[in-house]
Amino acid sequence: MALLSDRQKEELHKSMLEYLHTSNFTAAYNALKEDTGVEYTPDPKAKYAGLLEKKWTSVIRLQKKIMDLETRNASLQEELSIAPSKRAAMQADWVPRAPAAHGHITRVAFHPQYSILASASEDATVKIWDWETGEFERTLKGHHRAVHDVDFDHKGHLLVTCSSDLFIKIWDSENEWKNTKTLSGHDHSVSSVRFMPGDQYIVSASRDSTIRVFDVASTHLVRTISGHSEWVRCAVPSDDGRLLASASKDKTAKLWDPLTGECKGELRGHDNELEAVCFAPVAAYAAIRELAGLPNVGPKGPGAYVATGSRDKTVKLWDVQSGQMIKNLAGHDNWVRALVFHPSGKLLLSAADDKTIRVWELSTGRCMKTVEAHSHFVATLAWGRQRVSTAKSNGTDAKAGEAEKLVNVVASAGVDQIIKIWLP
Repeated sequence: MALLSDRQKEELHKSMLEYLHTSNFTAAYNALKEDTGVEYTPDPKAKYAGLLEKKWTSVIRLQKKIMDLETRNASLQEELSIAPSKRAAMQADWVPRAPAAHGHITRVAFHPQYSILASASEDATVKIWDWETGEFERTLKGHHRAVHDVDFDHKGHLLVTCSSDLFIKIWDSENEWKNTKTLSGHDHSVSSVRFMPGDQYIVSASRDSTIRVFDVASTHLVRTISGHSEWVRCAVPSDDGRLLASASKDKTAKLWDPLTGECKGELRGHDNELEAVCFAPVAAYAAIRELAGLPNVGPKGPGAYVATGSRDKTVKLWDVQSGQMIKNLAGHDNWVRALVFHPSGKLLLSAADDKTIRVWELSTGRCMKTVEAHSHFVATLAWGRQRVSTAKSNGTDAKAGEAEKLVNVVASAGVDQIIKIWLP
């Protein structure tokens, strides 16, 4: 305890008191309160609620990371011991080797709970990073051709990937990131894969012009959805899982019922292949209706509006129910590759092969900002879904009852093989 400052001691004592009170250890709570002399009133909304458990979980994660690093260090030491410089007798066998190739980054995804980022690449690997520190953690190898998409389930326990090798793979983040399941069924490159809400199913899109739904537990193919005449670039579910939106090389986006495979609508208006489609969050409905000049009444559930991005260099907003285009957002100078809505619902971000990220104000359709993001094509955008306390980490200026909120973090990546994390 001598290593702790007075403020740190007080925070530790209060966290312990909150834990004992929450666990109904009344005698221990009263004894600790008396021994420490700390004045504390339990409050489930205070910053101390759950703090001890969170710190403990963080310590376990750090211990695991240390063990992984020690194992990796031992492996590298062993490799060094048999390197050409250490084995003179075998130097005649040694020839120069080219450095390992690394293709451009196709997709990134944030872990929903921890500061983990997964990136997929054309070099057939998936890499795991700590985005807060920028440290590389590990490489997942299993695919044999370019990996096109990556997605976490809502708890972050499972990671799903898809590839040009026709396979979909599931990796267990709780078990050394082992590849636990491999799914097959597509007849050509698998270009996108997503967990459906509830994590019971995954939905994939492919160059074989189909969308397929798989059961995660059994890995069985549940449904094949056909309707596009060309390569389906991506298929994404609405937040409630009642709709799928797909974007295709056939210049259309389509809406589907994932339970029946029925096409519920078709969005036509782009002059070239579609690269991206994204459902608007419910928080964006008011701004979109203002943009369309509509009264702020109508559908309240997920799946009412979508945005699409195309090789015709435009972003378009659509009304799902009517199939009508609400607004054409023009400004990019090259193919639009990725779209993400701001969690507040006020903004839409787009990335393109013109090396920029553009920020669009939904209520007016105006491009508020153009960010010169990368030195080459920007292929992917992802919004950080981590939740953190609004109280400052040092314990000062914290207000009791402050709720958790989404971290305002965006990741972008592309052909320049660099992942960038954008902070507010």
